[in-house]
Amino acid sequence: MSTLDIDFVRAQFPAFSEPALQGQAFFENAGGSYTCKPVIDRLMRFYTQRKVQPYAPYEASRLAGEEMDEARARMAALLGVETDELSFGPSTTQNTYVLAQAFRQWLKPGEAIIVTDQDHEANSGPWRRLADDGIEIREWTIDPDTGSLNPLDLENLLDEKVRLVCFPHCSNVVGEINPVTEITAIAHAAGAFVCVDGVSYAPHGFPNVGDLGPDIYLFSSYKTYGPHQGCMVIRRSLGELLPNQAHFFNGDVLYKRFTPAGPDHAQVAACAGMADYVDLLCEHHGGPAADAAGRGAFVHDLMRAHEVELLHPLLDAVKDRNAVRLIGPADAGRRAPTVALSLNRASEPVAAELAEHGIMAGGGDFYAVRPLQAMGVDLDKGVLRLSFTHYTTKAEIDQLIDALDRVL
Repeated sequence: MSTLDIDFVRAQFPAFSEPALQGQAFFENAGGSYTCKPVIDRLMRFYTQRKVQPYAPYEASRLAGEEMDEARARMAALLGVETDELSFGPSTTQNTYVLAQAFRQWLKPGEAIIVTDQDHEANSGPWRRLADDGIEIREWTIDPDTGSLNPLDLENLLDEKVRLVCFPHCSNVVGEINPVTEITAIAHAAGAFVCVDGVSYAPHGFPNVGDLGPDIYLFSSYKTYGPHQGCMVIRRSLGELLPNQAHFFNGDVLYKRFTPAGPDHAQVAACAGMADYVDLLCEHHGGPAADAAGRGAFVHDLMRAHEVELLHPLLDAVKDRNAVRLIGPADAGRRAPTVALSLNRASEPVAAELAEHGIMAGGGDFYAVRPLQAMGVDLDKGVLRLSFTHYTTKAEIDQLIDALDRVL
């Protein structure tokens, strides 16, 4: 296994050479990542050379449409799914609301959906609202001490009424990586479809959704080094079953069925830059030249290994500290590098103090009200969240730990 070349990585992100950001370590990546240069280059090119209605016969328009198609084809290949199984929408939250509307029309009163209290509200609230239409909502609850979801508890909730199971790949505050393939197999065996919120996982390596097995997989490209889009995989067997949510004449195009608004052409086209970035990392580190999913898997493992190595000392620095409760597991191999801390005081002023030491982080509930409440966290205090990705350096981790020593 190659070791991540951190200097090469950071050279792909213009933010790291910005004078205004020098000396500041970015630890709010779970809220949105820095953008890589291939995405910025494609966005700039589209806005300057192709900012016309795409898919017309004239040159600028033809090129605009080709770039949008390239983005869908390459990102779908990276995710291990068919090209038309990937849709782009304005945000993951909005994509989920559209999906919920499709299920609202498709489900019959008395049928059930399972949601968790570990989720960000975007993969919980839209589904819970279907209770207004007579759909039964069952809650798969976390362990209040650890924040973990137990697959055995899910089995006890499943029966022939359940049509959909919704859960996160990992929570944006608990951080624990859920066994998606195992959970999906349990749900499928009971005859239910599966919707996975991958927003907090995908920044740490694009998953092979085809291998994982869920019917729906959602993430936000502005957290995976890209533009502000919601990326939504809907496998064909489910997508063709649900009612069309778009213009009637677009109903036979799978990637248009659940994105009723016109796409943001430039942002969709720029998403190809995320595939460019994966290819750059793969080639630089001597990865396979084979298929896109293989390159994606190589880069995924490269990113994760670097993150886990950096996460160990941070978890060691906070897990036994007085007046600090680490949310989620203390084992770096079991979680994403999104570390939420419940303190004995309000978290936002602590984040402000950290800023004085060059640490960019945040405090609050991060739309994860349900898991924090379930774990007994005082929402008025919230949690201090420290989140990083593969472009973070050991020196920045040291800077963070030193700042925590001073502030806490």
